[in-house]
Amino acid sequence: MRLAVSGTYSTGKTLTTMALSHYTGIPRSAAMTMRELLPISVPGKTLEECTGAEILMLITRRNTERAVNESHLGDSFISDGSSLHEWIYGTVRVLVGINPSANATLENVPRTPELAFFDDVITQLGVPAKQHAKAGYDAFVRLPVEFPMVADGHRPVNERFRTLADEMILDQVDALGIPTFTAGGTVEDRLLAITDHFDLPRVIDLDEAVARARADYAAIDTRSELERDRALV
Repeated sequence: MRLAVSGTYSTGKTLTTMALSHYTGIPRSAAMTMRELLPISVPGKTLEECTGAEILMLITRRNTERAVNESHLGDSFISDGSSLHEWIYGTVRVLVGINPSANATLENVPRTPELAFFDDVITQLGVPAKQHAKAGYDAFVRLPVEFPMVADGHRPVNERFRTLADEMILDQVDALGIPTFTAGGTVEDRLLAITDHFDLPRVIDLDEAVARARADYAAIDTRSELERDRALV
């Protein structure tokens, strides 16, 4: 099964996909994060400092890597996110501004020429993103917004952005006719619900799967993009 675990910022996609992969033995697919891409793509900038053109490049680069990784895994993988995610995040930026602040609203974002062009391009990027999702995933698991957004300095968006992105992802998956299952609660709750619903194998103990995932997650390099820049010099 080609399963995409979907959700917006701070819904637990990464930890859940790590644990689900350990629990089922199905390989996990993921793309480089923005904090990993920025130092090699636009050195010296944070995401909120990027231009519209640079954000479009990052979206394209991340989705290309995602598609390549999934192609190597064939017909059985668990994807951390999906081809829809970067495109949806770009689409929401049209509504709340290319670099949304905590105070951004739909009413105070000026319709600049840059934003209008960004809108046109992101609309066209949605064509391959939706086609890939339709052809590339058998089902989606939606992780609902249950926790406050992590204030780690790596998510230059506000709660309005997060809510809009969550709604748009759900709407697009429904419009594409891809089966969707919502799994909330603790990581353990999610794993039991997902494996029950999709009749997935369970190859190790639940607690062991979660413990391994937490160890994997703790090993993630959480340095900011600027700290990574300095390390590359």
